[in-house]
This record gives sequence, structure tokens and C-alpha cells, in this order.
Amino acid sequence: MPNLVLEYSNSVDERVNIQGLLEDLHQVALTCGLFDVPSVKSRSLRCHNWLVGDEEDSVDFIHISFELLSGRTEEQKRELSRSLMQILQEQASHVRSLTVNIRDMDKSCFQKVIN
Repeated sequence: MPNLVLEYSNSVDERVNIQGLLEDLHQVALTCGLFDVPSVKSRSLRCHNWLVGDEEDSVDFIHISFELLSGRTEEQKRELSRSLMQILQEQASHVRSLTVNIRDMDKSCFQKVIN
């Protein structure tokens, strides 16, 4: 049930192939061996309004939020984070702020319906 969300400032659109980047990040999640392949979901969200420190919207960014059900080791999550950041740096090193956050979700509170 992992969810990868790629958030980015709209200024990045002109310099990064967002669809290609999303596909490569998705591939990392598919091949890392931590998840059931059909359950991996990835999407991108373009941000039209953002502020960073006192530089306001002059700082471009890409941020990956990766939510997964609890149960993976810290080392597994660190390695996933490193792999995602490696792809970011390869394809978007000219973007000023690149960040990745891996977040555990509580299994007892997660709900899922598949039709």
C-alpha cells in the first residue's frame, strides 16, 4: 500500500521531465523488494503557490512523500530514501531544494477497499 507523492514547484516543470521522473521513482518502489507490486501507487502534484524562508517563491523544489504501512526496518526505509534521492539528484540536480520523507502509517487505522 505504499503511496509516493511527488510535489514540485511549477517552475520545475520547464526544466524537469516530471512524468519521466515519476516513472523512474515508481520503478524504484516496484523493484526494491519491500512491497506487493500491484499495491504501489505514485502520483505528482504541481504546486502553484509556495513560500520558502524569506526567499518566498524564488526557491524551486521537489519533495517526495513516501507513505508505507509500518513494519519495515529503519535500514530498509533509509535505503529506500537513498534510492529515491539518487534518482532525484540524477534528473533534477539543478533544482535548488530536493527532499525525501519516508513516513510510516499505522496499520490498525488504515482502511482499503478494492472493487
